[in-house]
Amino acid sequence: MKKTLTLLFALIAMSLTAQHTISGTFSPAKEYTWLIAYQLKPGTQVYVADTKIEDGKFKLELPANAAVGTYRLVYAVPQEEFNFDVLYNGKEDIVLNFNAQDGATYATSTENKIVNSYFLEINALQKQVIDFYTSNSTNKKELAKLYNKINSTQAKYEADAKDLIALNFIKANKPYVASSFESIYEFVEHKKQNYFSAIDFKNKQLQASSFLTDKTLNYVYTSLPLNKITKDATETVLQQNIQTVASKLEGVNDTFKFSLFYDLWIYAASAKYNKTSDFIYSNYLKEIGAVTNNQELIKGIEAHTRLRIGAKAPEITWSNGKNSLSKLDAAENYVVVFWSSTCSHCLKELPQLNKAIQQYSSVKVLAVGLEDEYNYWDTESAKLKSFTHALALGKWDNKYAELYNISATPTYFILDKDKRIVNKPETYKEVLEYLNKK
Repeated sequence: MKKTLTLLFALIAMSLTAQHTISGTFSPAKEYTWLIAYQLKPGTQVYVADTKIEDGKFKLELPANAAVGTYRLVYAVPQEEFNFDVLYNGKEDIVLNFNAQDGATYATSTENKIVNSYFLEINALQKQVIDFYTSNSTNKKELAKLYNKINSTQAKYEADAKDLIALNFIKANKPYVASSFESIYEFVEHKKQNYFSAIDFKNKQLQASSFLTDKTLNYVYTSLPLNKITKDATETVLQQNIQTVASKLEGVNDTFKFSLFYDLWIYAASAKYNKTSDFIYSNYLKEIGAVTNNQELIKGIEAHTRLRIGAKAPEITWSNGKNSLSKLDAAENYVVVFWSSTCSHCLKELPQLNKAIQQYSSVKVLAVGLEDEYNYWDTESAKLKSFTHALALGKWDNKYAELYNISATPTYFILDKDKRIVNKPETYKEVLEYLNKK
């Protein structure tokens, strides 16, 4: 009996610490070589494991103590773009097949199969509602039948997902269904009003996934009036949408808040919604960033803002303040280049730019030398007679290296006649290409 109990306890201990795997295929095989797994946590992610993809096949062993939740599988760089998420319940091995066109499909995994099936089915039904309205149909019975189908599908999946992690996402995604026939304008307005009705922003499973970020980005940047409006009016609506999101985040931890607002900022900045990106920064990110110790990201935001296209170029002074960028003689364009006399690329590119720029009488070049010492710069700058020169000692520690966010030399900025940034070319050839188009 004693031996039997010992064996039983050993089997129980083994089952409690069972190690599970994520395995499967990537196709086409030759395009994929490595896979990295991260566990998602609210507002962040933690490395878990990695493995080779050989001949399109992989097997990723998760630690025995791997937590239940969402895991991000990264298969290429940049990591932010080439990844997909999987649900792991701590009880099953996961077998999947991936290709860029269809994404991940699951041969084995109760959690992921039901989530994939749900979103495919419910999204198709919601598309039918949109198609109904865009076709200008007034068939009330047809629309009511569609809504009934959505309700029954939602209820079925919620029942099927009982006790699964997947239930968190299925319930939170519950679509808006009108109680009676509505015009397209009423439908859009009510859909927007009820967009977050099923979502609990404090839910840790939702926070530790891409779900809330994707839903929030979709709400902020697509919940716009049906009629065409100006960019300024669009940005006003976007900021109202962001305020709505902020109201839903009351009581949510600051780490997740910062992550969500940062993603909203990235989208606004990429889309050149400058008023909106500034609104997000000044009203949310700046304060939350200080609390969550995200100073580096805040510095990056501030650098982007002062150096974005259309921004007035930050002032540069030299010769003990006697000369400055703002006081340079009038020109149609200015080229500001940060370089170093010990940079081989600079010594190759700048003499060619120096020669070519002589053809442009309406263009002036300010060459800012980021240097450790004076001697080399004095010799090399003397060879570049078409340029105006400024010396910035301290190299990477010089204030202008930080002000202009310089991480490599040469770095170019092209300014217009008002000294606003109009282009940020990567090579002197791109400088000339821009000037030739003028």
